[in-house]
Amino acid sequence: MKTGGVEFFCYHRDRVGSLALRDELLEAHWSYMDGYAAEMIARGPTLADEDDEVATGSVHIVDLPDPAAARAFAFDEPNYQAGVYRDVLLRRWRNLLGRTMWDFAGGRDGGNRYLVLGLGEGDGVDHDVPADRDELIAYGPLLSDDGVGWLGTAVLVRAPDPDAARSVLTLDGYAGIEVHKWQFGGRS
Repeated sequence: MKTGGVEFFCYHRDRVGSLALRDELLEAHWSYMDGYAAEMIARGPTLADEDDEVATGSVHIVDLPDPAAARAFAFDEPNYQAGVYRDVLLRRWRNLLGRTMWDFAGGRDGGNRYLVLGLGEGDGVDHDVPADRDELIAYGPLLSDDGVGWLGTAVLVRAPDPDAARSVLTLDGYAGIEVHKWQFGGRS
């Protein structure tokens, strides 16, 4: 994994009705992301609760030189340029596991995977990796642009169900917690 840059969490959320356009741009999206292979910590789509074949968004955690490079990464992406996404959550992030998703001992298949986003402000919670870390794929705080202020926590985790995934975070420590089905992305 490349080090020395600044880590960023990027979550593009799909616009309703954009699935056909997303499918049409799949190779362009993958090729764009291939250009960031050395900087990639994790990547993959979020999925509809009722259908594992329907993407609802795209998660990328990358190590880039600075915020300008992160903005370029997020907004030059082909799906964003074509209007697939309705919004983008781009925040500094700290890789508390110190590894990439490809280093996850559980591999890319088997079990349910989730993106858990806890959003908040203030002193925050969950600053340390939980003791039971075997099922964590990626874990770290969402930070303000200057990297100082805590804005939440982003986790990729293998769990039996959404409630178990949500329980990775301190439930009453956030203004809100979102749980999305997620899978390893990129070329197999």
